[in-house]
Amino acid sequence: MSSLRLFNVAGGGAAEVAPATAVRERHLQELVERNMEALLGVRFLASEYSTGPRHGGRIDSLGLDENGAPVIVEYKRGQSAGVLPQGLLADHRAEFQLLVRERLGAATAAQVLWSAPRLICVAESFTRYDVHAVREIQRNIDLVRYRYFGHELLALETVVSVTSPAEERRAIRTLGRAATTTVQPCAAGEPLAELREALDDVLVSLGDDVTQVERKQYLAYRRLKNFACVGRTQQREIVVYLKADPDTVDLVPGFTRDVREIGHHGTGALEVRLRTEADLERAGDLFRLSYEAA
Repeated sequence: MSSLRLFNVAGGGAAEVAPATAVRERHLQELVERNMEALLGVRFLASEYSTGPRHGGRIDSLGLDENGAPVIVEYKRGQSAGVLPQGLLADHRAEFQLLVRERLGAATAAQVLWSAPRLICVAESFTRYDVHAVREIQRNIDLVRYRYFGHELLALETVVSVTSPAEERRAIRTLGRAATTTVQPCAAGEPLAELREALDDVLVSLGDDVTQVERKQYLAYRRLKNFACVGRTQQREIVVYLKADPDTVDLVPGFTRDVREIGHHGTGALEVRLRTEADLERAGDLFRLSYEAA
């Protein structure tokens, strides 16, 4: 069970708001599907998706995440009794590709990240066995605990987030390629390769739930949702896109920029440009702010 407690402090008092379980599993599913992008960082595609006669089941919800990876979302009203999906997408690539094309367009369908499909399981609680099993399976799986507070508040908490070993190896190779192909000095004695490695250390150390996803144009760092996307093509600086709200940040020309109206690879409305270790240190609070928002 979660140790999170919520209090209403209106008027100077402190009245605890009691947690509750979903009245029915379908209610939770409908709520998430209506707000999937805001809650999970996933674009909704289909509900009760049939896995066909071979698997003989249905996927609760189907979507596409910020990095283009297919996502299965499963719901449990109470404690989870198992976290494996009811069907596999491997046998339905053509149908899924067509579904993405119809809902999100041909350009999005052409960039589906088939190497990193995800399962997100949303439940009131998880057993130690669930957490252990997910880590042993070593696939891209997120266990997310939910709690209702009163009638208007919903809390989501990531219990564990696991990335497949293959995905981790791809991310490491990506970082290595970026480091070796862009070793131009950004300041005396500070090659960009070393700065990239230092940036990676900083972003990964923000929490145990940080995972990495490789795309051609960027390397994403995420919790349940992306919180940082590091560009791979710059040769004299590192460009990072964060989920931090530009309206809450004092923008500094040449260092931070609002890119809500500017097209860019990756996700995030705040652009940060790093050229030196001093820039990396100065950006530390912004990284933490974005991590907390993801």
